[in-house]
Amino acid sequence: MRDFHFPGRSPIYATHGMAATSMPAATLTALDVLRQGGNALDAAVAACAVLCVIEPQSTGIGGDCFCLYAPAGTGKVIALNGSGRAPAAATIDWYEGAGIAALENTSAHAVTVPGAIDAWATLLAAHGRKGLDELLQPAIRFAAEGWPVGDKVAWDWARLEGKLRKNGADPFLPNGAAPRPGDMFRQPALAETLRAIAKHGPKAFYEGAVAADMVASLRSRGGLHTEADFAAGLGGANFVDPISLAWKGYEAFQCPPNGVGLAALMILGILDGLPTPSEGPLSAERLHRHIEAARLAYRDRNAFIADPTQVDVPVAHLLDPAYHAALRGLIDDRAALRDLPRAGEAVLPPHKDTVYLSVVDQDGNACSFINSLFEGFGSGILAERSGVMLQNRGFGFRVERGHPNCIAPRKRPMHTIIPGMLTKDGQAVMPYGVMGGFFQPMGHSLFLTNHIEFGLDIQEAMDLPRLMPIGGKVQIERGIPAEVCDRLTRLGHELELIERPHGGAQAIWIDRARGVLVAGSEPRKDGCAMGY
Repeated sequence: MRDFHFPGRSPIYATHGMAATSMPAATLTALDVLRQGGNALDAAVAACAVLCVIEPQSTGIGGDCFCLYAPAGTGKVIALNGSGRAPAAATIDWYEGAGIAALENTSAHAVTVPGAIDAWATLLAAHGRKGLDELLQPAIRFAAEGWPVGDKVAWDWARLEGKLRKNGADPFLPNGAAPRPGDMFRQPALAETLRAIAKHGPKAFYEGAVAADMVASLRSRGGLHTEADFAAGLGGANFVDPISLAWKGYEAFQCPPNGVGLAALMILGILDGLPTPSEGPLSAERLHRHIEAARLAYRDRNAFIADPTQVDVPVAHLLDPAYHAALRGLIDDRAALRDLPRAGEAVLPPHKDTVYLSVVDQDGNACSFINSLFEGFGSGILAERSGVMLQNRGFGFRVERGHPNCIAPRKRPMHTIIPGMLTKDGQAVMPYGVMGGFFQPMGHSLFLTNHIEFGLDIQEAMDLPRLMPIGGKVQIERGIPAEVCDRLTRLGHELELIERPHGGAQAIWIDRARGVLVAGSEPRKDGCAMGY
């Protein structure tokens, strides 16, 4: 329990339904849907659509979606991959001929066909009680009437002015600058697009005037996209078999590649055989081990995770407990690894902006839902007539012939957004997620170990300061104690204090014994958890 002398949040409790999102208006939308007879999936789609309007730097209908859904009483976790694909003309030959050795995050070449709208429709058709015609109405209202910009949204927005200006997204710079906290922001063009989708379904997005506008916006910037590519996005979302890891008496579920949830499971698997550090979750020993496990998992992520319909991804090997044990053996509590072995091996060489939300309904259906443009405002390319900000998921491709993640026609890129689900004895106990691009596998594993291994309550597990290894350094938040930083430095880690905090979590614990739902919501964002 937190010390009530200090600022903070407590876990939220409810009995009938619960939602945790990154904006209060989205949380309220989800609860409204639940109280009006919708299930957890209906509520998640409605809330996400609202976030696409009022948290536009993080997500939008021009982005992608992944979902893990646990229907009550079935003992199953269902996974949906709603990530988009590269244009049919995106061959490595074309990029090499054009002299493009790497993709730029603000280029039309970084834009894949958005998968979110098709994903929403596919999920609702299979498991929802309501349709897009009803569920999009709150988002339409927010887009048409406007909504005051939140503090965290405004802070992110101001940092991204250059990207928006570079790509001429003038409607997102009213009066030439990012909105301030509390300023009203309206998106009438997006409202019309949402109305068309509500009336005609996803076909109104992937074909006709809206698709033509997105294609024209991309081709005017050198993109290879065609209206046929967008038409092929209709029906492109697909249900897939989730991957999982037995961990501390639970089963931790993730979506399979092309998502990077496998890396989160690898970190958990590597750490699982080590004793719990006696000095607690913010000790140098714990953080050092976590950093080292993440370095090894991210190494394999970068080498292997790609679209499994086009290349072989060695999922079984990367989830093998024996492989995790071998990697665990590389971790030395006395010093950071100087060199990493080659990807997929455990033998050292001789020398050398996303939104996530959770919803649980009164029947016990649990939804773990994530929707993203990837980086802040995605590519920064706005299809102005339709009001659609386009993602930059293609930035996850390599322009490297022979690499598993090399860009190719109708291929999905390696994808960072990962919903999580924890089950016990065949029943869902917690839909959870930690948004934040590259950080997400690290974030998932930090949150789960904070909560399950170290016993922090669901809110404390989110509040704890975070860190992440990247590019040979360890990015740390300000909350890491100075003495811990000093110890990590002496172990051989190069620390880098970051301006923008890591990630954003939401989670709901299903306490079946007491008949209670317990939720936490990310303190680094403006959202909240609420229930009834």
